[in-house]
Amino acid sequence: MASLSKSYLDLVNDCDRYLMHTSEQLKLLTIYSSLPYDEPLQAPREHWSTLYRFFLPEDSRPHGLMLPEIVKKMPWTSDFHVDHTARAVHLKPEDTTSDLSTSCTNAFSKLIQRSIDQDNFIVIHKRHSEHYPIVGYKHPVKFERYAGNLFGFVSRGAHLTVHSNTKDGMKIWVPRRSAHLFTYPNCLDTTVAGGVPAGEGPFECIVREADEEASLAEDLVRREAKACGCITYVGLTDPRGNGEQGLLSSDLIYVYDLELPEGVGCRQNDDEVKEFHLMSIEEVKQGLRAGEFKTNSALVMIDFFIRHGIIKSEEEKHYTEIMARLHRKLPLPTAAE
Repeated sequence: MASLSKSYLDLVNDCDRYLMHTSEQLKLLTIYSSLPYDEPLQAPREHWSTLYRFFLPEDSRPHGLMLPEIVKKMPWTSDFHVDHTARAVHLKPEDTTSDLSTSCTNAFSKLIQRSIDQDNFIVIHKRHSEHYPIVGYKHPVKFERYAGNLFGFVSRGAHLTVHSNTKDGMKIWVPRRSAHLFTYPNCLDTTVAGGVPAGEGPFECIVREADEEASLAEDLVRREAKACGCITYVGLTDPRGNGEQGLLSSDLIYVYDLELPEGVGCRQNDDEVKEFHLMSIEEVKQGLRAGEFKTNSALVMIDFFIRHGIIKSEEEKHYTEIMARLHRKLPLPTAAE
């Protein structure tokens, strides 16, 4: 187990990393590490001159940020145009007989299939995944989940923190991820969490995942779960996530709380969860300090601690920075024009 050394700000830095000095390939200068709302596409050119912007039809705004080595390795089809001078990739579907949503979705499908056939990328190594929407785009275009970070798209997730009041105070239901998982095996996690697929809203995702992962009844979740806003961050993929390293990951996570009535608990119900523990606040703090939590789940727990008065501004010297970093302005669209 890692030494008990991580502060709350360290945990934020582990996840919200795109302004941190981590990699020559991104040329992210530390001078901007204190500006959590810096927008890369409006920052000095040298900061982002290596990145390629990804554009979709009928929208002047970029919806993805790609590393040059990914652009080079991607087996582009004729539906895509790469402009190396402007460092831009444009999706221009050749199929003009279908509606734009269908033709763009099909273009992504063909490209991902070619990537799988050629085994170009670790993150989609010979495997397909569920469809996600492109956040902020006016047309319902879908792409395969595992490929999202290759394009630098915004990703949507939903996390539910389940807690119980006991004679010893508040305790939190914390699962340990199974050892066979591709990302963050054996790490502690949010009680219930999942990506929000195309055609599903964040709350419906929570209802479904609560049953699949924690054996929580649908009527209980619908009645008692409370929406508590969202957190946003821009990360870089790391070794515990497996796959290609240093990919930009702009994430939007909807957070929910659920207090269970006495006598009701969480039980493992699929192979993604190894086991559940009802942990005291101090035990959760120890897991955070030890770096045992999945990186974005640590942020969800910090947000929970702030909302429930466990982390107080009077006691945490980095309180203001942590609050800002949990709710940063993403560098890509989150709403359609």
